[in-house]
Amino acid sequence: MLARDTEFETSAETAGPIAIGPFAMQRFQLADVVALVRSHVQQRKPLDIAICNAHTILTALDDPDYADTLQKMTLLNDGIGISLANRFLHGQSFPENLNGTDLIPNILADIGLPLRIYLLGAREEQVTGARAQIEATYPMHEVVGCRDGYFGADETDEICAAINEAKPDLLLVAMGNPRQEFFITSNRLRLDVPVAIGVGALFDFLSGAVVRAPRAVQKLGLEWLFRLLQEPRRLFRRYVIGIPRFLFEMAKVKYRRPAE
Repeated sequence: MLARDTEFETSAETAGPIAIGPFAMQRFQLADVVALVRSHVQQRKPLDIAICNAHTILTALDDPDYADTLQKMTLLNDGIGISLANRFLHGQSFPENLNGTDLIPNILADIGLPLRIYLLGAREEQVTGARAQIEATYPMHEVVGCRDGYFGADETDEICAAINEAKPDLLLVAMGNPRQEFFITSNRLRLDVPVAIGVGALFDFLSGAVVRAPRAVQKLGLEWLFRLLQEPRRLFRRYVIGIPRFLFEMAKVKYRRPAE
């Protein structure tokens, strides 16, 4: 499954999707993503975006249900692990690193039309802090609702109803992998919102609960190391164990013999 129906005009440098294992990763520039979101908002057409780093892909390789979920979504590249995998498998780079912490603010700044936004996920302090930051920085948009991500399955109907009542154009879901992607795809048929994006730790960064690496560290591709030093217990398995294991899985993909 290596094709997505985008129905919008991409930049001249942008090619079609590329396979990272069984997953079709789009080779978009930032401007392409902004144009795609704008098109789906204007046409009220469903668009579900997953921003995938090495941890995302490795989790999906271990979980067939999550793999199936990602294959229903438009996948964007995030981080050095995915970049290394692309170079190793295909000998090329992605046009840009589309991590959600930078991508979402750029969408809000450049989309060129007012958006109604609903925020779902993180703790109450973080989601309300993210709301305040968006309202202060992007006054052309309206945050029409927010809700923390700590809820049970029995509350899902109520949450979907609240989202629909708010009539958002953009739903940002910050509940981590794989829960945020499961929420988006499993509730897609009852969510009346054109664009839904899983945004991971975005609300933590926007609210100031988590500090980003200095710009120079980001440019060196070492933001993961900065985060590991901030939260070593939580992120040790993801980075110290997960990244080498991810690259090993990519080696298996590259050198696997075709079925006879």
